[in-house]
Amino acid sequence: MIQFQCDYNEGCHPAILQRLVETNMQQTVGYGYDRYCQEACALICKACNAPDADVHFLVGGTQANTTVISSILRPHQGVIAAESGHINVHETGAIEHTGHKVITLPTSNGKICASDMAKYLRAFYAQDEPEHMVQPGMVYISFPTELGTLYSKHEIADIQSVCKQYALPLFIDGARLGYGLCSPECDLTLCDLATLCDVFYIGGTKVGALFGEAVVIMNKSLTKDFRYFIKQQGGMLAKGRLLGIQFSQLFTDDLYLKISRHAIDMAMLIKASLIEKGYSFFVDSPTNQQFPILPNELLKKISRDFLLSSWESVDDNHTAVRICTSWGTKPEAVQALIDALPNLKMM
Repeated sequence: MIQFQCDYNEGCHPAILQRLVETNMQQTVGYGYDRYCQEACALICKACNAPDADVHFLVGGTQANTTVISSILRPHQGVIAAESGHINVHETGAIEHTGHKVITLPTSNGKICASDMAKYLRAFYAQDEPEHMVQPGMVYISFPTELGTLYSKHEIADIQSVCKQYALPLFIDGARLGYGLCSPECDLTLCDLATLCDVFYIGGTKVGALFGEAVVIMNKSLTKDFRYFIKQQGGMLAKGRLLGIQFSQLFTDDLYLKISRHAIDMAMLIKASLIEKGYSFFVDSPTNQQFPILPNELLKKISRDFLLSSWESVDDNHTAVRICTSWGTKPEAVQALIDALPNLKMM
């Protein structure tokens, strides 16, 4: 069985595993105060060209999202997000469990736009008694989005402008950040991203690490007591050096972006082949997540050898599936999938 259903099937990059073995019997202090975490923080700040950024390592994406969001919002506030956003559909109500509402905006491509945000916010504050409603307290976007699509630098800048107008912190979920930055359609860099938001995180779990995310706080007003929130939300690892070692390796010799490019290369091979064979797509994604529409009979047939994610039923006879590549996807696995999918033009 060859698995393409997600981008965290493999363990970690060999360089990380080797470094974990080499340092295994060393004694260090816990909870992120060790020298490896300090080293990783310095490397990330350098990569972001943000020497004063506040960097914290958390164990996973859900912990990163709930910790950041609950640390920013006051009890009567909610977070604006796309209706298809990860915090709205794939975190089991984790944000609501912290006592905050996810305020959703409609979207067809996974992205929210500045004009829709501005329209919503104007309408909210135009009410005679807005205090009877959940107050928008911040904005959440992901890069890439849940549908593998990308915001342009201009689009994020426009969103940031609306956020500043209404004094709303902007939070960017970067669970798949490397795969976004290495897409051929991406027009921004990590340094650009760091200037366009108040806080973001660099995903490790899906991009070469065993586990872990690096939260980067750019707005100093959001740093107060953040470690208390990490602990309360279950995101603080006692053996914090395990996170520091992993991110130190990922940000040495440009490894994070190098392995991300591999995933994009593999995804583009699949995409080009499927287009040539006549397949249509649920959404046009330029990243490691591809969403072809397959006949149900074909999906049933190839499911004996390939594990894909069924995404959405298109009609009675067709299903949109998600094919994910990763830093560890093997070229021979990609070729096997391509060979297994028939040319629709000849059927």
